[in-house]
Amino acid sequence: MKTYNKPATSKLVARFDKELKELIMNDLKAFKAKQQYTIDSKLAA
Repeated sequence: MKTYNKPATSKLVARFDKELKELIMNDLKAFKAKQQYTIDSKLAA
């Protein structure tokens, strides 16, 4: 019988949480940049 080295559930949850936070932060940065561009173009017009 093979045994596989699986990380503990808490490690999986911590990794998922970290990756999800990174994705959300990247999306937020992109959203803020887009909003800033939209606000600047509205002020210029």
